[in-house]
Amino acid sequence: MWSRSSSSRRQVATREDDPEKVLQQVQELSDWLTANPQVNGCNSYENLHFFLRTSKFDVERTKKKLKTFYQMRAERTEWFDNRDPKLPEIQELLDLGVFLPIGADAEQRMVVVIRTAAHDPKKHSQNNVFKTSKMILDLLLKLEPEICARGMVAILDMQGVQLGHALQLNPKLIKRSVESWTAYPCQPKLLEFTNAPRHVNIFLNTFRIFMTPKIRSRLFVRREGTSVNCDQLPKDLGGQGPSYEELALKWKQLLEENADFYVEQDKYKSKLK
Repeated sequence: MWSRSSSSRRQVATREDDPEKVLQQVQELSDWLTANPQVNGCNSYENLHFFLRTSKFDVERTKKKLKTFYQMRAERTEWFDNRDPKLPEIQELLDLGVFLPIGADAEQRMVVVIRTAAHDPKKHSQNNVFKTSKMILDLLLKLEPEICARGMVAILDMQGVQLGHALQLNPKLIKRSVESWTAYPCQPKLLEFTNAPRHVNIFLNTFRIFMTPKIRSRLFVRREGTSVNCDQLPKDLGGQGPSYEELALKWKQLLEENADFYVEQDKYKSKLK
């Protein structure tokens, strides 16, 4: 049985759920992981409580989410193996700033900017773009669990998109990308594409095919600007926050400082038959 920090107690106590009941639920999840070693998930109180909270304190739903998440990590070796921030291909994408967490919006949800066309499709594989993005996302969940638990707001900036970027995303890769978003414990509350070219809906229709109706209803397209209300909105999107360049430098440094985190994370992925 775990002991909880005072901050963890306060967070749990703010829920309608009885804190002792939550502790029992987390213990049940821990026992379930022990009884199902093939899932091979992280058994810490913080991790299990985060999954439980983002599954609305439904234990059976949490088990399914844990199973899906760790199975994804095992199957998608191109994204979740050899996650060294110092690898040259990762360094280049960190410098470009392909995935930039911003901070909380007016509803206290985590805002991230995904720069869909920041990379050169002739030089950078789409799988390495996804790998770098998920490295940042995993660290973000560790550093800002309270905000991330309320959901994610993604601004997908398509500035500079070219045919080469679209050609990288075949239906198989699009399907895997959409599935990966729903496999994570933090749910996307808004997917807003901005600086979108006129023909963008032809491209996005492939994404929509693989989305659940709920996620599909949260996808919006804008020719320019953003509807997201966030004090830290980057200058590049008309806000007063840090620029893309400054954010890229910040997250590159954070990943390098937390290299051991990825070594630890690599232990947790399902054992495939």
